[in-house]
Formats: sequence, C-alpha cells, structure tokens
Amino acid sequence: MGKTTGFMEYERQTGREVPPKERIKNWKEFHLPLREEEQRRQGARCMDCGVPFCQSGMMMGGMVSGCPLNNLIPEWNDLIYTGNWQQAFNRLKKTNSFPEFTSRVCPAPCEAACTCGLNGDPVSVKENERAIIEKAYQSGWARVKPPRVRTGKKIAVVGSGPAGLAAADQLNKRGHSVTVYEKSDRLGGLLMYGIPNMKLEKWVIDRKIDIMRQEGISFVTNADVGRGLRANKLMKEYDRIILACGAGNPRDIDVPGRDAQGIYFAVDFLKATTKSLLDSNLEDGAYISAKDKHVVVIGGGDTGNDCVGTSIRHGCASVTQLEMMPKPPVKRAENNTWPEWPRILKVDYGQEEAAAQFGSDPRIYQTTVKEFIKDGEGRVCKAILISLTPQKDPETGRTVMVPVEGSEKEIPADLVLIAAGFLGCQPYVAEAFGVDLTPRSNVATASGEYQTNVEKIFTAGDMHRGQSLVVWAIREGREAAREVDKSLMGYTNLA
Repeated sequence: MGKTTGFMEYERQTGREVPPKERIKNWKEFHLPLREEEQRRQGARCMDCGVPFCQSGMMMGGMVSGCPLNNLIPEWNDLIYTGNWQQAFNRLKKTNSFPEFTSRVCPAPCEAACTCGLNGDPVSVKENERAIIEKAYQSGWARVKPPRVRTGKKIAVVGSGPAGLAAADQLNKRGHSVTVYEKSDRLGGLLMYGIPNMKLEKWVIDRKIDIMRQEGISFVTNADVGRGLRANKLMKEYDRIILACGAGNPRDIDVPGRDAQGIYFAVDFLKATTKSLLDSNLEDGAYISAKDKHVVVIGGGDTGNDCVGTSIRHGCASVTQLEMMPKPPVKRAENNTWPEWPRILKVDYGQEEAAAQFGSDPRIYQTTVKEFIKDGEGRVCKAILISLTPQKDPETGRTVMVPVEGSEKEIPADLVLIAAGFLGCQPYVAEAFGVDLTPRSNVATASGEYQTNVEKIFTAGDMHRGQSLVVWAIREGREAAREVDKSLMGYTNLA
C-alpha cells in the first residue's frame, strides 16, 4: 500500500501546533492540518508490510496493539496517496462510526504498532484519518443517508457517549427505530463533558448528531433513567434496551483532610468548565475556577493532563501533577518490544503548556498525598506529599508502591483535583433494570457477549468493560448493535 519506496523518501510530518503560550489564551483546538499534497505524501509512507499490525487490535502485554476497530488503514493510506479521497472515506466508514472523534482524541495504538515505526517514525495514521473525514464533510460525502425501510422494531439506548451513539447509528442504519436517552442537558456523554474543548471542540459532536437526527434517530436530553425516568416504562415501550452509561463512579482517596473544601473530582471540574464555556463563555461563573490558585492534580493519566491544561487556561498560580508510578523510560525497555504499546515517557499538551508557562514539567513521580491541611475556614491550603517506592508483594508477587518513611514534604494547595480513574458504572442505573454487576462494578455479561442477565437488556462501552478508550467504546457499541439486531431479526448484516 502507498508508494513502495515512500517510507524511505518521505519523513513523517504532522500538522503544526499553535505554540503553548498562544493556545492557552483560548479553548480552541490547536492542531493545524497539513496541505493536501503534504497529506498525500504521508499516505505514501505506508510501506506495504506483510502483516499490518496497525489494524490488528490484539491484546499484547495487557494492552492493545493496533486499532481496536480493525480500521482498514493500509487501504485508505494508499487511497490518500493516489488522491482517491471519496473511496478512502468509504473504506474508513466501513469500520469506524465516528472518525471525526477518534482522529482527535484517540492515543493512536495504530501508530504504536506501525511496522514503519519499528526502525523509524510511524505513518501519521491519526492525521490521515482526520484529513479523510474532514474532506468528506467539505465534499458532501458525509451527508444524511436515512434507511430506506423500517423494521417496526423499537430500541432504547441509555447514554449518548461513543458506545451509545455507535450502537444507535448502526441499529438505525438497519432500519430499527432508535431513541437515545441522555441524563445531561447536551448530547455526547464523555465526548461532550469529559473531554475539554481544546481536544475536541463541541461543534464536531453537534455536526454528527445533527446528521444522525436527520437520519431518523430520536434524542431525549435531561432524561435520568433510573431516577427521573422509570426503567419499567422503557422496558414496556421498547423491544430492546442498550445500557451505555459509561463508568461514572470516580475513584476517591482516603487521607486525613479529605473533607476540606476545595477538593473535587476531576470529572466535576472538567464538566463544570465545559458547560459554563458553552452556556456563557465562562461569564456566568458557574464553574470551579483555578484562577490564581495553586492546583494539585492527583493522577498522571489523560484526565489528569486535561485538568492541567484546563487549570492553566483558567489562570492558575501553579500546577503540580502527582503520579504514583515510577517515571517511564524514554525508550522501550527490553521487555516492551514492538508491536506492544510502548510504555515510554510521553509529554502531552497539558504538560507541554505547564512547562512553557511555569518552566518545568508539572509531574512528580512516585508520589502521593499523605494529608491535606485546612485553613481556619475549612478550605484546603496545603498538601503533605510522601514519596513511594516499588516493592514486590511476597504473597501475590505483584509490584506495589510503598510509602518511604521520612520523605514527607509540604506544598501549597488551594485547589485539589482527583483524577485517579473510575470504579465502574453508577449503581442506580443497573439496579433500576435489575442487571448483575461484576466485582469491579461493571455490568456483567458472558465473555465476548453484550446481553445481560435480563432478557431484553444489553450493555456496551465503559459500563460493560470499565474505563477505557473512545475507540473501544465505539467497537463495543457496534458489536452490541450486531447482537441486538440478531436477537430481533434472527440474523444480522451489520458490520
């Protein structure tokens, strides 16, 4: 695929980014696209390898290698190179319901598994994907395409995140009548309120949902199923129900002073900012402000990074990001060989912006909070940190992080954001429908399946597999749609 010698002739190139000092002045996306001829050269770098790991989606070393959607990456790289953009769009849409989302927020396991990256730089798959979908919108290929025939079957999807939207999109294409219920005031779930604007501007979501609405999908917002809207009502009205409510139960920390004012879960901080930004451009003040505050972010993952970038845009006085685990190596370790996901040091946009604004990377590794100190009004004002060291648990053999005695240090902390992950779905939704949960608080199904213990009820996405990537949620939504379709019709022709 691509040009036979392209990977030797052309260097990897991606669109430039707005410099950190400039982009922190606003909430807009800051990745700028390549010109078309430059993008076509990037498609030419796909090297016609014998085994395209980029599209494999295999689990290796406990992490995915290649695209979980099994995107036909070599095919559309070649079509970009030859200038056949419409056919590239057709091939991309065969496997991916929402390339406009994944091309912006996916960490690109496809690129990590690219054969070209074994001894050089991988193909810029993510940017190629974005170029295809944006050209499709500009050219009218991503237009409204309602189904020609309706089956008469009615399906409710609870949750409008990537899993719920993917399931709804597929089932609507099959001709079923689909209604999506969302508890928030805007559609998109995690995409809308869990991911900041600078990573995914919300017009991108609205653009796609508007097409889905014109294709016949119904959307109901402010519908908190299991509380304001009774589950029994949906079970009577619909032939099948898909629960795709995400993993919205944040993991807390238990240390002295946790009850101080000024300590929030990251998801609440990010949601409040995005909602206020969309409602009033932050003029209503209805958000948790980091302005002029010393911010401490607990958690070194994507959500923690988003908190860093958001705090800087608020105008924080400083930001510190705590990571319990050791600092990763700059290059792959010997036990982390290609095409496994590279467990190496990455500098994301938030850390890059913190370095530009404050002079250093905000992350402190092998460190956690031992205690929060309150001021006279009960607000957090300081955090006592303690260093951690890895040790082998003699019983399980697993590596655990153990506090180092005497390593405590004190830092200012006016605002603390807990970004320590999620523990599963909100239990009230599962209880309302009577579905079983796993010990990890995910909705239980047989391995590789999506039907719950309740006959008409299916599940997908983070609610089913636990906190994961948007691309996994889309895959689960599509696979759940297949299972639902087959249960209704006796067979399925959904991909």
